[in-house]
Amino acid sequence: MNSMLRKSVLGIAGLAFAGGMAAGPLNHADTTPTTALTPAAAVQADKPGVDAKALIPHGVQGTQSHIDLNDEQTGNAKAIIAATKKAGLPERAAVISIATSLQESKLENLGHLGDRNDHDSLGLFQQRPSSGWGSPEQITDPAYSTTAFLKGLKQVDGWQDMPLTDAAQTVQVSAYPDAYAQWEQQAADLVAQHWNN
Repeated sequence: MNSMLRKSVLGIAGLAFAGGMAAGPLNHADTTPTTALTPAAAVQADKPGVDAKALIPHGVQGTQSHIDLNDEQTGNAKAIIAATKKAGLPERAAVISIATSLQESKLENLGHLGDRNDHDSLGLFQQRPSSGWGSPEQITDPAYSTTAFLKGLKQVDGWQDMPLTDAAQTVQVSAYPDAYAQWEQQAADLVAQHWNN
């Protein structure tokens, strides 16, 4: 990606801080690595209107992680899907968004974490008020934070054809750029399960 496009993406997404929003994955004990599966074997392709190839066009990259979700986390995944649909974007955008949130917050709408906080990162995507993502109240609103993430994603030229971790990293500018890939399968499964609900 050329530097002009990169600056445009960062400016439009509201990223004044080029060092990134997240210092890496939260340490949750319930993260379980699983073996990478092919899209046809893993995604619930029998759901009406769900195209497994559209959810994971390149197949998953590397070892996949999975966590069991509680009702709040599932509700946040549904909120991400609803915001994606409202933005008029396809299922793939929801997969990228949910995988990003799984990495950044484990789909938990995090407030300030005190000493464990990465600067002033908040919400599902660990967005920073000081970097222009919005107020703390906005960033901790799942619909708002997803819309802000998607606004950045739409500015990434060719995001639809990129590996998930590259698309997510271009928006998030994380210190751990390859970490998003591990959540692609679970994100695709959630989109397949809830897209048409």
